Amino acid sequence: MLGIETSCDDTGVALVSADRRILAEQLSSQLDRHAPFGGVVPEIAARAHLDILDVMIGEVMREATLDFPDLDGIAVTAGPGLIGGLITGVITAKAIAAVHRRPLIAVNHLEAHALTARLTDPDLAFPYLLLLVSGGHCQLLMVQGAGRYRRLGTTLDDALGEAYDKAAKMLNLGYPGGPAIENAARSGDTKAFEFPRPMVGKANCHFSFSGLKTALRQAIQRLGPKSLEPPYINDLCASFQAAAIDSLLDRTARAVEFSKDMSEPPKALVVAGGVAANAYLRTRLSTLAAGADLPLVVPPPHLCTDNGVMIAWAGVERLALGLVDDLAVRARARWPLDPDAEPALGAGVKA
Repeated sequence: MLGIETSCDDTGVALVSADRRILAEQLSSQLDRHAPFGGVVPEIAARAHLDILDVMIGEVMREATLDFPDLDGIAVTAGPGLIGGLITGVITAKAIAAVHRRPLIAVNHLEAHALTARLTDPDLAFPYLLLLVSGGHCQLLMVQGAGRYRRLGTTLDDALGEAYDKAAKMLNLGYPGGPAIENAARSGDTKAFEFPRPMVGKANCHFSFSGLKTALRQAIQRLGPKSLEPPYINDLCASFQAAAIDSLLDRTARAVEFSKDMSEPPKALVVAGGVAANAYLRTRLSTLAAGADLPLVVPPPHLCTDNGVMIAWAGVERLALGLVDDLAVRARARWPLDPDAEPALGAGVKA
């Protein structure tokens, strides 16, 4: 399966086999292009994908010593994401599928994250509880099978990765914010600042991080210029991260409690998405999972961030079920995994 990922600012291409071998992979980051702006610029991202995608596909095919007729299918991220980048990937995949008469699989980017753990852990069986945390998404889902999801909770405002990026921008730590905040937090005191834990104790499984972000800004304003100097900046990062993860853990624990009452309870707790690479989060989740008597499954850090491998593997899973698409399929900026979920009050289009 050829996998193509162009949903945001990473161009990913990979070849993956049904027996879970990664035959070849290429990943190109646009970090240097977007860093001066403090975030991803959609037009720059789309043009960068266009500049390099065909070259990367050629390199992957040569590395695996395969030609297009050897493929069983072409999987491509068709949403959600930045529409310009998505269109670049989808049109490229359509061209390959049409010329070489191979199945086309339009992959939901969130589903690719959700299924990656099954690539790296062959014993992981459905259903499992998924905590999906990235720059654009923060959700809790029951993964019942490829194409079958039940959303338990979603963010009412920012995703956790987005909150990290905005916090880092306030502290002049650069972009992306997640690794910068985590690194500074290692030298800080988690109790130096009393930040709120949004949604903690609520009966639902939803998230909110906007109030925490506001509390950080107010603390920075009170400290003035010294907020950007040690030890204050380290303490701010440590306290912010501790509050964010406390909130995340409380919401996940609520979802675990809720899911165990289902007719088919989860067999594992899985965390995926870019923020899953955070070591502090992994440590805290290990404790939570052990207390709930659930195995914790986390893909390797390089497969938590956006990549072509996860798209190819999602294509493998969908093709095995006969879930293929025709050439009329479109890129979609928004594409919920659970279209039947009730809108989360206050979440707007993110519901």
